[in-house]
Amino acid sequence: MPNKIKKRHLLDLGIIIPYLILSVIGLMMVYSTTSYVMLSNGQNYARQAILQFAFWIVSLLIIVFIYKMKTSFLKNQGLTQTAMFIISILLLVVFLFPPVNGARGWIKLGALGTIQPVEFLKFIVIWFLSAALAKRQQSIQNDFWPSTRGLLLIVGLQLVVIGLYPDLGNAAIIVLLVMTVLLSSGVNYLLTLYTGVVAIVGSIVTVFLVNTVGKLFLPKYVLARFAIFQNPFLDEFGDGHQLIHGYYAMFNGGLFGRGLGNSIQKKGFLKFAETDFAFTIVVEELGLLAAILILGLLIYMIARIILIGIRSSDAFNSMMCIGIGALFLISIFINLGGVTGIIPLTGITFPFISQGGSSLLMFSICIGFVLNISADEKKKTYQLDN
Repeated sequence: MPNKIKKRHLLDLGIIIPYLILSVIGLMMVYSTTSYVMLSNGQNYARQAILQFAFWIVSLLIIVFIYKMKTSFLKNQGLTQTAMFIISILLLVVFLFPPVNGARGWIKLGALGTIQPVEFLKFIVIWFLSAALAKRQQSIQNDFWPSTRGLLLIVGLQLVVIGLYPDLGNAAIIVLLVMTVLLSSGVNYLLTLYTGVVAIVGSIVTVFLVNTVGKLFLPKYVLARFAIFQNPFLDEFGDGHQLIHGYYAMFNGGLFGRGLGNSIQKKGFLKFAETDFAFTIVVEELGLLAAILILGLLIYMIARIILIGIRSSDAFNSMMCIGIGALFLISIFINLGGVTGIIPLTGITFPFISQGGSSLLMFSICIGFVLNISADEKKKTYQLDN
């Protein structure tokens, strides 16, 4: 190895190559899932794909920009607090725009489409907590609640705003991310055990309450999603329509698919084929085997991200990587769980495959941070070896 190693030599190919492959597949699927509808509406059939491609180019530039930064700068609490303040303002700006399909969450940018601030909040929560908790390693072990209650209050206020949209799916993801970062921050292992038990029992109790007294206090759309997830054929032409046609799409694909662009369900049968149900179109057009390979590539990348976090010698680096790995895993589970009927539908997009500039930018920022942290850890190892 050279005496003076440059950062470009430390680029983690095990992360950047899967990212590039998945992004290209995602661009193909955005074109496939949107072109028919755009053409039917008399618009440029490639418009959404071009817009997604533009977001991807911006994403690549952001990754390069983040990678060139010093990790010590990214740890700066003033920077994370500024990011949290800006995203808080954007979450409130959302209320100035009319709801879409009964829910808020988007800021319109004219010809550029929309941005969804809550997508960026998921990453910023990981970043904000990691930077703050890295400075409180001793106090966390001795006085957990006094050390974290201020941070949890800030995140709790964000959750209240998201609940008013309403966007319970993303709110649930943020709660899980907060738990992940807190439990990886160096807290007593007994707290981790207690949290696991409470989470399991709480989930069982929640399902029981929804099925018994939920109709007294839950919105109708939430009750409908729980009922449909248990049996979508109860309302085949209403609330269950989406889930059923997602099943049809996956059945149509079989092992080897109908061929790229040959989906039946995207042609007006399956609404949101380009976002929530993008993975079902992957199965229909490319087949189950290709879908498993895509999922395997994602899992490999996530495992590598989490491994960097586990091996990291720095608390901030460790929490960031574990949190980002959890964000990918949770997003995949909630999306696939929803379209396969394991859990209620939540409207969460599938990483890199679903259409959505905000989602693509957010996950790309995550990749930029992980690449930076990976290079930082490799540099430390190199210095120790010499």
